Amino acid sequence: MRLDQRGDSAHSVVMTGQQEDFSHLDRAGRAMAGIARSPRLTVNAVVGASIVLAWLFLAAMAIRGAEARVGAPGDALLRNLPQLPLPDFVEGFFALCLSPAPLGGSIGLRALALVLMWFLMAIAAMLPSAAPMIRTYCEIADTARIKGEPVVHPLVLVAGYLSVWLGASVLFSALTLSLHTLARSGEALDPLLGAAGAVALLVAGLYQFSGLKQACLEKCRNPFSVLFANWSAKPIRVFRLGVAQGIWCLGCCWALMLVMFAVGLMNVFWMALIGLFTLIEKQATSRVPTRLAGAILLVWAVALLLVSLRVGEIR
Repeated sequence: MRLDQRGDSAHSVVMTGQQEDFSHLDRAGRAMAGIARSPRLTVNAVVGASIVLAWLFLAAMAIRGAEARVGAPGDALLRNLPQLPLPDFVEGFFALCLSPAPLGGSIGLRALALVLMWFLMAIAAMLPSAAPMIRTYCEIADTARIKGEPVVHPLVLVAGYLSVWLGASVLFSALTLSLHTLARSGEALDPLLGAAGAVALLVAGLYQFSGLKQACLEKCRNPFSVLFANWSAKPIRVFRLGVAQGIWCLGCCWALMLVMFAVGLMNVFWMALIGLFTLIEKQATSRVPTRLAGAILLVWAVALLLVSLRVGEIR
C-alpha cells in the first residue's frame, strides 16, 4: 500500500508541476534551485539585461558622436548630457565606429567594431520584438515540464535567434564600410551619403508593400504554431528553431534597419522609433501600420533624393 501511495504521489508531483522540498538548503542553495526550476526567470533576466546594456552602450556612443555631427535629430539634447568616464578600450571602440574612415590603416579592427555596433543595435531594437516568441516557448516548455518531459533551456532558442542577427550585422557593417570607402573623396561625402540614404529609404518603403514582408510578418505574429509543430528536446534542434525564427524576424525588419543609413547610424532616437514600430507592427492584426510606414518612407526617399541632387549640383 505504501509503495502504491508513493507512486501515486510521485505521479502527482510530475503532473501538477510541484517540485522537491528545498527547505533544507541554505539561502543561496534555494535561490539556485529556484532558478533551475524556473528557466523563464533566467531567460527574462538575461534578455532584459542584454537589452538595457545594449541601449546604455549605444546611448554612450551616441553622446560621443553628437559632438561631431551637426543637425541630426536629438544631437542638441545629447550634447547636454553628461559624458561618463569610460575605459580606454571602450573609447577606442567608439572611435572606430564613429570615424568615417579607418584609423591608422586599422580596417580589420574597424570592421569588427562595426559588426559589434550593428549587433548591439539589433539587440536593442529587435530583441524586444522577439519577447512574445520567447514567452510562447517558455509557456510550451512549462507545459512539457509539468508532464515530466525533458525541456531545452529557452536561452538556446534565444542564441539561435541572435545568431541570425549577428550574421546580418556582418552584412550591414560591410555595407557601411563600402559606403565610406566610396565617399572618401571629402567633398562628395555629403551628396553621396544623402543619395545612399534616399536609396535605403526607397528600398525600405517598397519592401513594406511586398508579399515576402507579409509572409515573414505572419510568421512573427503567430509563433505558437511554428514552435509547437517543431517542438524538440534536442538542443541543436531548438537552436535551429531559434535560427528559423530569427530568419523570419530578419525578413520583417532588415529593410527598416536600412533607415539608419538615412538618419545616421548612431541616431538613438530613430533607433528607438524603429524598435517601437517593429514591436507594434508584429502585434498589429491589420496591414495599416505596415503600409502607412511604407508610404512615409517612399515620400521621404523622394524628398531626400531631390535635396541630395540639388546639393551635388551646387557643389
